[in-house]
Amino acid sequence: MPEGHSVHRIARQFDRNFIGKTLSASSPQGRFAEGAAVLDGRSAVSVQAVGKQMFLEAEGDVWLRVHLGLYGAWDFAGEILVDPTIASANGRMGQTNQRGTVIDEEILDDAGENSLASIGAPRRTRVHVRMSEQTKGLADEGVEWPPPVVGQVRLRLMTDITAADLRGPTACVLQTPDEMLATIAKLGPDPLVGDPVENEERFVRAVRKKQTVIALLLMDQSVVSGIGNVYRAEMLYRQRLNPHTPGRDVPEDVVRALWHDWVRLLAIGVETGQMMTMDDLSPERYRAAMASRDDRHWVYHRAGLPCRVCGTEIALEEIGARKLYWCPRCQA
Repeated sequence: MPEGHSVHRIARQFDRNFIGKTLSASSPQGRFAEGAAVLDGRSAVSVQAVGKQMFLEAEGDVWLRVHLGLYGAWDFAGEILVDPTIASANGRMGQTNQRGTVIDEEILDDAGENSLASIGAPRRTRVHVRMSEQTKGLADEGVEWPPPVVGQVRLRLMTDITAADLRGPTACVLQTPDEMLATIAKLGPDPLVGDPVENEERFVRAVRKKQTVIALLLMDQSVVSGIGNVYRAEMLYRQRLNPHTPGRDVPEDVVRALWHDWVRLLAIGVETGQMMTMDDLSPERYRAAMASRDDRHWVYHRAGLPCRVCGTEIALEEIGARKLYWCPRCQA
């Protein structure tokens, strides 16, 4: 399932390429035909991401709510803002895409550190990204416009130069302003939305009053927005916290440290497009980590491999119908 950084990046693409422009909306698949008819011909007013959900406002107090779920993704084509991560994914944003991003020397700053400003600075270009494995990327010359519909497209949104196709979402619905606010009210705090101080306090209160184990609380979108399986495993390891500890038994300073780590990791994820959870890497190791999940995480997807710190075999168990990776020694 896409985690919070992906949805914020998608919202950023809509903000830069759709807001202030008139939407042409259709539902090639037919399952959102009525909603598309409402959106068609309206101007896009604003967009925001909260956790794993995106809210696109169209003129006339109409809100489009999209929750990608396990299988959803947006495919962008036309004139879009391209950074290395989007280029490596051929314009597809969504699904937990761990294919990695190959970067060059220019991504590192003068001190040899990874530069978020460099990798996160997109450029506007006329491109045609593939819409499926059957439709390979093409050069500007001779590109069909609008792009052909490939597969089951729930919703196509277009301007005169940009297209976005939505496939496989868990939710794609229109809401009134009150319904949109009610949806957001049910979500836990997102570090990139609202007051930072109040967000931290909401998180601390929610965790410290519950008997539920912290591994489940971090995945509860009413407790905190945006954290999924990857960030959950990595954040618990980074705090050396046993995932089976009840929330109310986690010391307050550790709860706050978890929140501060989420603030940091989400910002890195939004800028780089990768769930980078290892710090202080050399330039060579940073490039390797950006390119491959195997070099990017402490415990996620490393079941049976030795812990990078203590050598203990990384454990894998199922909790809340999701896989949990952790080190039984470092997180004892």
